[in-house]
Amino acid sequence: MPRLLACLLLFFSSLVLAAPKADLWPYWQQHNASSQKVVDHQRWQVLLDKYLVVQPKQTLFRYKAVSDADKYELDRYLRDLGAVDPRQLNRREQFAYWVNLYNALTVQLILDNYPLKSITKLGGFFSFGPWDEKLVTVDGQKLSLNDIEHRILRPIWRDPRIHYAVNCASLGCPDLQPTVFTASNHQALLDKAANRFINSSKGVSPSGSSTRLSSIYDWYGSDFGSKRQLQAHINQYRQGSPVTLGKVSYDYNWSLNEAK
Repeated sequence: MPRLLACLLLFFSSLVLAAPKADLWPYWQQHNASSQKVVDHQRWQVLLDKYLVVQPKQTLFRYKAVSDADKYELDRYLRDLGAVDPRQLNRREQFAYWVNLYNALTVQLILDNYPLKSITKLGGFFSFGPWDEKLVTVDGQKLSLNDIEHRILRPIWRDPRIHYAVNCASLGCPDLQPTVFTASNHQALLDKAANRFINSSKGVSPSGSSTRLSSIYDWYGSDFGSKRQLQAHINQYRQGSPVTLGKVSYDYNWSLNEAK
């Protein structure tokens, strides 16, 4: 029995450490550069305005307070997004579409399973979280959160700031932004999200010659480049003294980002 337990612990540890690679799903690569179509994200904005609590060091969500009527509005918003063919949008509109879809699906997933202490408690017995579950159908294709992040967003846009935009409902995650992503604001919002995370202790925490970084920089190191490139990226947004990445450790808090 101890041997079996050790094997299970090793298995689950490998699940945590093995972040998915960016692997393009070619079906979603198409876009319409001349499209002027604008996707309406107002329902999602209303929910953020009502239930997101922005604190100086952490953004939290009031899951327990969400009314049945607003749960319906969230479901309606997601059904509306599912009825859109994002391949007919321009790239800017597509980016906002996928990020908002990811974040709204994550909130709905928590609400559907509330109360819980961590999103990692969801999924099957041999799963670390629900990220591979098919949660939405878009243009006849069933999609998971991992599909959206690692098979669409990361390989198409190749922008490390994507990791600051998608939210996994955890305290260690970059904050859920209080403003929905749109075609016109997404670049400024990505910079704002990067700035907030990098200047938070959960993102970058220097102490003498050592620096504790979010595990995001370990899991997705290929997106940030070499240690020198990562250091330049961090210092691009870092306020105060620049960070030198000498001795580095990593940490992540999977507790639910809930406002009590």
